[in-house]
Amino acid sequence: MTVVGSIGILVIIAIILIVGIPLGGYLYRVFIGSRSFFEPVFDPTERVLYKLVGVNPSVQMDWKAYLRALMLVNFMMMIFVYFVFRLQGILPFNPDHIPGMSWDLAFNTAASFITNTNWQNYAGGHSMSYLGQMLAITYLQFTSAATGFVAAIAFVRGLIANKSDTIGNFWVDLIKIHTRVLLPFATIFALVLIGMGVPQTLLGAQVVHTLQGSTQTISRGPVASLEAIKQLGTNGGGFFNANSAHPFEDPTALTSVLEMVAMGVIPTALIATFGRFIANRRQATVLYVLLTAILIIGAFVVYANEAAGNPLVHQALGISGPNMEGKEWRFGPALSSAFVAMTTAFTTGAVSSMHDSLMPLSGLVPLLFMMFNVIFGGKGVGLLNILMFLMITVFLSGLMVGRTPEIFGKKIEAREIKLATTAMLVHPFIILVPTAIALITKAGTSAILNPGLHGFTEVLYAFTSAAANNGSAFAGLSANTVFYNVTLGIVMLLGRYISIIAMFAIAGSLAKKSVIPESVGTLRTDTFAFGSVFVAVFVIVGALTFFPALAIGPIGEQFQMLSHLSGH
Repeated sequence: MTVVGSIGILVIIAIILIVGIPLGGYLYRVFIGSRSFFEPVFDPTERVLYKLVGVNPSVQMDWKAYLRALMLVNFMMMIFVYFVFRLQGILPFNPDHIPGMSWDLAFNTAASFITNTNWQNYAGGHSMSYLGQMLAITYLQFTSAATGFVAAIAFVRGLIANKSDTIGNFWVDLIKIHTRVLLPFATIFALVLIGMGVPQTLLGAQVVHTLQGSTQTISRGPVASLEAIKQLGTNGGGFFNANSAHPFEDPTALTSVLEMVAMGVIPTALIATFGRFIANRRQATVLYVLLTAILIIGAFVVYANEAAGNPLVHQALGISGPNMEGKEWRFGPALSSAFVAMTTAFTTGAVSSMHDSLMPLSGLVPLLFMMFNVIFGGKGVGLLNILMFLMITVFLSGLMVGRTPEIFGKKIEAREIKLATTAMLVHPFIILVPTAIALITKAGTSAILNPGLHGFTEVLYAFTSAAANNGSAFAGLSANTVFYNVTLGIVMLLGRYISIIAMFAIAGSLAKKSVIPESVGTLRTDTFAFGSVFVAVFVIVGALTFFPALAIGPIGEQFQMLSHLSGH
């Protein structure tokens, strides 16, 4: 590791917090209905959209109506984009004459992008038409991000409500997050990326003559518009197969820094938004300190291992240096390591280096972040997972000290704990069970390209990424098969919607309860002592559920490497 590289990682994380925390205040004002400087633009635009959709913005919904609207819209969008993928070969804006997708790949891709996972079993520049990239991919990168965001806002409303049956209006929230946050921010960021060399064109692939005298076909297209919302929406799906390692998506070290900041600002901002909603900024401060500390530790674990390099290579060749396999020289070990940690902490899934080429303990970090699924997390859903674990921590702490569990002025009873536990347990279940099925079936093992423990890690990583709605891949796994397209698609859908349904049911239950004034018997959640217990709970849960798999994956691979190094 170098001093410059270490400082660079800390500076990037500091910038994310410096931008994200004030942004949290803006998001709070948006969703409590405060007027802004840009109201003359936002207000008439939204009124037109309300009329087009046929929505009365003054009507409030209970949790069941809100959830029905959310699920129906997501289902209809998934069906729509499925047919776009199937029919793209005969649809317009296809200058490179790319054929339609097979049924299983279209299902996997539709499930992937509707769930904000953005797992790609296809090579974007060669398997997706411009219409597919814009009308299906970029469109869902907006709407899936908006879905997760409004789900979190609706839950927080239920958390702070006092004997209420309503948690907001889904249509109003969905339109506001688009008009006041995602569309303006993504437009500005896309223009910045265009100015820094990212292409934005509807012209087809360009054939050029190389210096060696041969020809090369260079894919291009409307890249900047997709790249902007890909990062801001914690989406991760790349226009090209190389994702953010491709020079057209991420041309310089500066664009890499900007993309990391973009993927982190809204997930971090939501912590501040939550603190404003519950009128307890100290609670937000505790979460910021603890989650940021874990993010920094993870980034430096990756950086330390990648900067140290592969000891087997050092021993065999007598040279020393960082592990540059699978990395771009324009980024180097420091930026690449920061990207690895942040893309899984914020569940974005974009990659600027090949995760399959990481050292074993480096590969352990993104796996752990996705298994925990609470290190800030993705747009909205990350906050939901944090609140789920806070409720479980309050319940366990209450049992230990003999107090009635309360959180933010609401009593936590058996119904809420059962639902929160369901939301928590579904995550390891849909990771470990499909991984086991893949490893005992020919359809699953035939796609593994690397032998031994590393091949096992590739399968474990794939299902972990799908369940966490992250979308990054270890690669080395030929996942574009009927088996993996279908199983990964199902895991993505379950990972997205089961927890949302459970958390909405909790929101509806909490909204009907009266707010209890704080007393001497109240267990405070805005202290670092409680925060430490909160961290211990999700770490222990992660250890109990995932350690056996990790032991025969990256941890086992680390010991295997050390044994070869010592000659035993």
